[in-house]
Amino acid sequence: MAKVRLENIKRKFNNVTAVEDITFEIPDGQFWVLVGPSGCGKSTILRTIAGLETATSGNLYIGDLLVNNIPARQRDVAMVFQNYALYPHMTVAQNIAFGLQMRKVDAQVIQQRVETVARSLALEHLLERKPKQLSGGQQQRVALGRAIAREAQVFLLDEPLSNLDAQLRDDTRAELKQLHHNLGITTIYVTHDQVEAMTLADRIVILNRGRIQQIGEPQSVYAKPANRMVATFLGNPPMNILPGKYKNGTFLVESQVIPCPMRVRDALRLAEGQVVDLGIRPEDLFINELQTNKEVTTLTVEVRLVEPLGRETLIRAGLPSSSVQVNIQQAGAIRLCLGDRISLGLDLEQLFIFDATTGDRLYPC
Repeated sequence: MAKVRLENIKRKFNNVTAVEDITFEIPDGQFWVLVGPSGCGKSTILRTIAGLETATSGNLYIGDLLVNNIPARQRDVAMVFQNYALYPHMTVAQNIAFGLQMRKVDAQVIQQRVETVARSLALEHLLERKPKQLSGGQQQRVALGRAIAREAQVFLLDEPLSNLDAQLRDDTRAELKQLHHNLGITTIYVTHDQVEAMTLADRIVILNRGRIQQIGEPQSVYAKPANRMVATFLGNPPMNILPGKYKNGTFLVESQVIPCPMRVRDALRLAEGQVVDLGIRPEDLFINELQTNKEVTTLTVEVRLVEPLGRETLIRAGLPSSSVQVNIQQAGAIRLCLGDRISLGLDLEQLFIFDATTGDRLYPC
């Protein structure tokens, strides 16, 4: 096991900069997730750590060893790819053992390690089968087993669950978390799925357009996103962003008025007429008619889509005569029709304020 440290890593492809100024250190034994939209550079970073890409500039350390000029096969890392990359002509046992055989490990040690890994991944009854005889989840576990058997210093996982169906993805995600708990190997996991990032990681690295937006523990990042991009990326459905203008102690959202709490005024000292973005998560909105005992701040919206999800209902609405979308997450079943106008209450204790130009979080400070 080893820590992983990146110092000012930059990777260019011709005139295109894929990642720039990537700096972080993963302590020995932690599980970190690189997350962000497609094309943000997360897989480029992972491949650079693996040695499959060469950094244009910057330094990369595994343990205390500078590995910039060390080829992939000598970095002692194990990588699991999105497409499994199993050898179709080999059995499960042979696939798991392949990396050890290439390193000329003793045959008895290989057999013991294959059996141990197979037990940990519930593959012992499949050892004589070939990949085409396995389900997608079983193939994924074989790919993980091949990486685990090597006993590398670092695991690199590149969207390993994206080809699985929803239930199998949930089950395999739980297995991965338990597996890391048992093995304690430094793990770097790439995904665009914010649910995987939130549930798996000790820390997450949120990327956008090749740059780090924020690093932190998942719940801390969710509670205090550094900017509008992070706020809208983490959370499903995403945080609502309402364009507002400060005027006379209130925010004008289109033609509607939302009070500006005194603590916000004291913290920000907003200028009259200053334009900001107001952020409020769907779970912090409620339909006034269902909360008659609450003192509420009212926002009128028009229903555009209703999605019953069993224990909750997701309502996609919008400001009347506007393209601004508002998502509401309401417990239980709600009967609404498209085009209905409803009055929403906002929990102003949960209000976020972002700079309208830069997207940086202004409040909470």
